[in-house]
Amino acid sequence: MSLSVPGYSPSFKKPPETLRLRRKRVRSLGAALLPGERPEPAPRRAALAAGLSLRPFPAAAAAAAGRGGGGGPATAGRNPFARLDNRPRASAESPDGPPRGQHEAPSPFLDFNQENDLLWEEKFPERAGVTELFQTSHVSLSESDIPSSESTELPVDWSIKTRLLFTSSQPFTWADHLKAQEEAQGVIQHCRATEITLPQSLQDPKLSTELRCAFQQSLIYWLHPAFPWLSLFPRIGADRKIAGKTSPWSNDETLQHILMSDWSVSFTSLYNLLKTKLCPYFYVCTYQFTVLFRAAGLAGNDVITALMSPTTRGIREAMKNEGIEFSLPLIKENGHEKKKTPGTSLGHGEEQAISDEDEEESLSWLKEMGVQDKIKKPDILSIKLHKEKNEVQVDHRPESVVLVKGTNTFTLLNFLINCKSLIATSGPQAGLPPTLLSPIAFRGATMQMLKARSINVKTQALSGYKDQFSLEITGPIMPHSLHSITMLLKSSQSGSFSAGLYTHEPTVVFNICPSVDKVLNKENIREELANCGLHPKTLDQLSQIPILGKSSLRNVEMSDYIYNWRS
Repeated sequence: MSLSVPGYSPSFKKPPETLRLRRKRVRSLGAALLPGERPEPAPRRAALAAGLSLRPFPAAAAAAAGRGGGGGPATAGRNPFARLDNRPRASAESPDGPPRGQHEAPSPFLDFNQENDLLWEEKFPERAGVTELFQTSHVSLSESDIPSSESTELPVDWSIKTRLLFTSSQPFTWADHLKAQEEAQGVIQHCRATEITLPQSLQDPKLSTELRCAFQQSLIYWLHPAFPWLSLFPRIGADRKIAGKTSPWSNDETLQHILMSDWSVSFTSLYNLLKTKLCPYFYVCTYQFTVLFRAAGLAGNDVITALMSPTTRGIREAMKNEGIEFSLPLIKENGHEKKKTPGTSLGHGEEQAISDEDEEESLSWLKEMGVQDKIKKPDILSIKLHKEKNEVQVDHRPESVVLVKGTNTFTLLNFLINCKSLIATSGPQAGLPPTLLSPIAFRGATMQMLKARSINVKTQALSGYKDQFSLEITGPIMPHSLHSITMLLKSSQSGSFSAGLYTHEPTVVFNICPSVDKVLNKENIREELANCGLHPKTLDQLSQIPILGKSSLRNVEMSDYIYNWRS
């Protein structure tokens, strides 16, 4: 505890104070004791005053039971290994009052203890209820301190989700066993980018054909390459899942060349769709990093942007050598480094000049003292290694995210197509091209479906058992799918549901807010991206400036059509 209590030493570092309290025990408690009642030890009274939860003192409990009329049973013996905060109330305690022994504590200590209890519950969720543990089971302690927010719309989340788990008091049976006609209609609606608007609440969702078709429409995404026996997302850390699977291209260079040539055509097709604003965004997932390409108008930018994460010093140097201008949004410039404007990088000549200046300034103090000849100067290689240390420290971390803007994204496209390190040369993913994920069709793409299933379970309640309905969706869940599904559940579940969101961690950093030169007009964005294949409300959300930073949505709860989310 941050507030010290006189005479109480939880780490037993001040025994003299405890002894002084023991000497004054009879004097301080003599008037308050009843006949035949044994006084409590001073350390115990100090602990109670400090707000610690202790079991009732045996003698005090027995005396209290004797004063209670004699007919009531005495307090039963307690297991010494049981939780202290689960103890039964002593008969002398009032239901709303503090435990016996705390009546002497002054009011400032009581207020402080109440605040401490709240902080304790926030830092250690195991003391919370079972429901809270279920809802925040996958939220780390540091993330649980982030306050939740309420609004009618969710903030934009550019990370890729791997699993969504929705729970509600109303069943999700409408999402199961779609008819052949409903499935076909959902596919046609997706291909034609049909806009579906549902009423705020549906009386019987199971009988709503429009809802079921729209649900089918929201589960579709496009993938390249596609092999039915391989799961091509996620790619980072997927060696175990792919190991042992048939990969005829791993040792066949001719087949690898064919696959890479086909992939290059698909990648170029996607970029051309993005450039003409017929595709809102797409992902390039390699075994080392992920790249998010966004069309002009999304995330508050008026030009095409690309975010790459995580990166290494080697790949950043290769991008510089190719003339790609980029910035590291999460790396703050300091010292003698030149301040880089967003979307630009220092040229090789400029970096060399700055390096020479730093070297001269670092050794100038030796000349002032007149000992420059007596002290051995560090060689150029040592200085270079020392300066490169900071750059290497951010490798493979979220802070290494790279931002590319404007026409430099086209240069990045050519760089990725010709980059030899884009494809693994050994291991289970050897020779396998990166995965392309897109919300719309493109050349060489394969239509895929997110997997959805509803589960009904019985949960224990105060009055017995109650039905708990859940809907689980798995697969590479992109931002537009998350928004479309939540819009449908808003109508089908009458504005009341909760969700746990499981994120592909390497993509969390895509929620950072890059510098914005000017505020864009929403109406202009709608007109320019009207043919990108997204619902107008989804497009409005994706055009927002990201606010989540280096975090992502973890828990979402809707009550009375109001979102409450936690990141």
